[in-house]
Amino acid sequence: MQSTRTTNRRRALAAAGSALALTALAACSSVDDGGSDTGDGGDTGDSGDGESMSTLADLQEAGSINVGFFGEVPYSYEEDGELTGATIELGRQIYGELGIDEVTGTQVEWGALIPGVNADRFDAVSAGMSILPERCEQVAFAEPTIMYTTAFLVPEGNPEGLEDWQSVEGSGLTLAVTSGAIEAGYADETDVEAMEVPDRQAGLDAVVSGRADAYALTGISLRALAEETDQPVEATEAFVATINGEPQIGAGAEVFRQDDTELLAAYNDGLATYLEDEDAWLEVMEPFGFSGTEFPPSGLTAEQLCDPDQDLSDLADELGMDY
Repeated sequence: MQSTRTTNRRRALAAAGSALALTALAACSSVDDGGSDTGDGGDTGDSGDGESMSTLADLQEAGSINVGFFGEVPYSYEEDGELTGATIELGRQIYGELGIDEVTGTQVEWGALIPGVNADRFDAVSAGMSILPERCEQVAFAEPTIMYTTAFLVPEGNPEGLEDWQSVEGSGLTLAVTSGAIEAGYADETDVEAMEVPDRQAGLDAVVSGRADAYALTGISLRALAEETDQPVEATEAFVATINGEPQIGAGAEVFRQDDTELLAAYNDGLATYLEDEDAWLEVMEPFGFSGTEFPPSGLTAEQLCDPDQDLSDLADELGMDY
């Protein structure tokens, strides 16, 4: 029998994933000439018509990869016309080891990231996207790279005393959430009056203008937003959201087309160097405000997080995660 944890989790995420899934189904789902059919990273051999080359081989030949990004500090964004951010810089290190020295980007709305990669608008998604079963049906995730917690952006002094998800449930307060983000799913599953915004700037504006009492997003994002703005706001302490009595354990990673198995495997091989060495991970991520709190625990896999029947509370206990 499916666990209560699984049922709650799937229902809480349904709102965040349903619109995205419909958009993705409408988008072109063909992969470039090279999704590796074997999935084993073996020789793809060139038949002369170019169709047998893998995406990885194409990118290595070009020496460049174009990634889709949302424009969210500190993950992936442009600063003074330059593409930067924690996921971008980590990608530069990993792709560089694969002979792909240049990382360029295409900025799109959050809900267009998965449809965009599946429609070949870009080669991968670098946005710290949460690994969710609904998304795993559409794309392939690299191994967990960043652990997530939730926080609120609130007026300076936190006049409503918000500290966890339960402090907004049934309160009558208006909570801003990013369209398609996991917090939108949390709001849909609980007694929270929510307004959807397209991005974090709009979330900040909603709080400053008083249209929203708070803005919910990942802790790392809101810490960065509060630090970079001159507006009278602050970020609350980060917390693990508890939805219908169950903690929501999440992680983000790079995203690829499902057929690009060779590229995914090569990326994961490079990523393993950092996941096995927290100091190496911090060397790349710490300049963007990340700490050991966001470092994934050993043994956590994308396969586990993609499984709709996985009880994440049990998984957290098995991995010794302190939540």
